[in-house]
Amino acid sequence: MADYPAELVRTRYLFDGSEVQIRPIRADDKTMEQDFVQHLSPDSRYRRFMSTLKELAPGKLKYLTEIDYVKHLALVAIIERDGEQIEIGVARYVAGPSGTDCEFAIAIDDEWQGSGVAGILMLTLIDAARARGMQRMEAFILSTNDKMIKFARQLGFAVHRDSDDPGMVVAERGL
Repeated sequence: MADYPAELVRTRYLFDGSEVQIRPIRADDKTMEQDFVQHLSPDSRYRRFMSTLKELAPGKLKYLTEIDYVKHLALVAIIERDGEQIEIGVARYVAGPSGTDCEFAIAIDDEWQGSGVAGILMLTLIDAARARGMQRMEAFILSTNDKMIKFARQLGFAVHRDSDDPGMVVAERGL
């Protein structure tokens, strides 16, 4: 496992001026990550995980929080509320077998969708992926997820139907 990439920790501001901290996820964020997933609406959980889960199984939670920061990187967006850190979004990539392409996923708490946090997370993730040698990024998106498809296009991803699954689209771009 690579050292914690402290250079990716930053403070940013959302459209309404709210302060948000962007930082790589840590192994000790398991409780915060589980709370985040449980707080998502059933629709948001389905769009992210493509299943009807209500919480993350222990193995999945470990996989999502115990990462190497190079081949698997996750960035969380955190606000402070009543002295407690609350995760409001997460974006991650996982490298493919070649080590130069990666698949990304993103989830934003329903209350914070449209706040600008998704763009901040994705632009930071794209820069970090490029710095770690990734040359291409892609995502598999439900074809009914119009918001995500529009968002991917806004970030410069080419979007097309998945030839193997008509219920999915593929978003991809070079880095």
